[in-house]
Parts: sequence; structure tokens; C-alpha cells
Amino acid sequence: MKEKIRIFLDTDLLEKYLLGNTTQEESMQVERYIAMHPEVRKTYNELQENLEMFAKLHAISPPEGLKERILNRVKSDNVRRTKFYQYAVAASFSALVFAGASYFFWNQNQSLQEENHIVNNKIQTLEENMRLQLEEVRNQFIVLNNPRTKRLKVHGNEKAKELKAVAYVNPVKKLSYINVSKLPNLPENKCYQMWAEVNGQMINLGIIQEANDSEKLMPLPYGENAIGYITIEPSGGNSTPTTENIVANIDY
Repeated sequence: MKEKIRIFLDTDLLEKYLLGNTTQEESMQVERYIAMHPEVRKTYNELQENLEMFAKLHAISPPEGLKERILNRVKSDNVRRTKFYQYAVAASFSALVFAGASYFFWNQNQSLQEENHIVNNKIQTLEENMRLQLEEVRNQFIVLNNPRTKRLKVHGNEKAKELKAVAYVNPVKKLSYINVSKLPNLPENKCYQMWAEVNGQMINLGIIQEANDSEKLMPLPYGENAIGYITIEPSGGNSTPTTENIVANIDY
């Protein structure tokens, strides 16, 4: 029985259930295990607390004033539409005199439709960005809480002895992240840059910012026998790594 429970906990069904991503059959299985086995129930409660803390730490706020701008735009469109129809009714009684007015009002309506289209596109873009951010938070939560995740401590070499980081690698979900918790100071004309070599291809992961957020994770491309590098580069970053300035290696 204990082996059965261990196998169940090694899956990510509890995490998926918490995030509402299980099928009906999977949900019934999870609920049955939670009800029948104290070990599973305890793990579920711990994951639930972790998710609440994680959600608070990574709360995503929409751009300041977005709601007000959208509401103002909608109100403005409604007022302009009302005026448009009022003008149209009046013009209908004087169609013979003001024959050209119909084109003006048609053009006004087209402008309103174009503005609405722009607003809708902005809303859809915001929704997509928030969906991607939520998906990223979900992946980070699964990687941090899944028992299959490997945690690899990373230390800097002689050029950056104080550098400290932890890499998280989950071979089941094929996800990898790194948390750089400490970076030695550099001159203003230098910066730290992250790289990954996956399947023989070198990938630029960008500049590593100052480690002022110990909870922030940086995604790593997943691959069998992948290798990560941290290098010192000129300020603004480099297009290729300076191999003689490698300060840390991550074999994941």
C-alpha cells in the first residue's frame, strides 16, 4: 500500500488537481486518495499552502489605469454613437438637401468601428500576456513542488567566488529553471550573461539582473545533457559567449 501511495505522490496529479487541470476521472482518483490516505491529505494541504504563498509572491497586476482607460473609451464610443444616430435621423428628413451627409456619417461609423477594433486588440493582447504569465507561474509551481525535480547547487569559480545559484530540473515535465541568489559586484561596463548549450546549439538567455529577488526564477531550455553557462560580458550583453570569462557551469 505504501508503495502505491509513493507512486501516486511521484506523479503531478495533486499539482494538476490544485490548478484545475485534471480530467473528471483524474479528479475522482485524487479525491479518493485524499480521503483515504492521511499521507496524501497532508501533502495536498502543504501544496495548497505553497500555492497560496506562491500566488501572492507572483501576483500579476494589470497595467495601472487600464480599466479606467477602457471604461472611458467605451463611454466615449457610446456617446459618439448616440450623436451619430441623432444626426442620421435628422439628416434623413433633409436627404435631398444634404445628400453628401450620408457619406460623412458612414465615415464616422467606420472610424468608430476601427477604434473599437484597436481597443479589442489591446484587450486580447493583455489577456494573452496574462495567460502566458499565469502559465509560467504554473510551470514554476509544478517544478518547485514535484518530487521528481532535481535541485543542483551552482557556485562561481575563481572569477566570481561569491556567485550562488540553484538550478531546478524536472525530467518528467521537461522544464528547467535557475534561481541566481547572489551575484558578485562588477564594474559598470560589465554584466553577467546566461547561456545554454542544448543539442549542440548555443542559446543566449540574456543578461542576469541584480539578484534582489530571491524568489525569481529564470527559465532554462530543457534538453538531455544540456549545459548552462554564466559569463562576464561587456555592459549590454554579447551575441556570443566570451569563453575565457565563464564564471559558472551548470550541467543539467
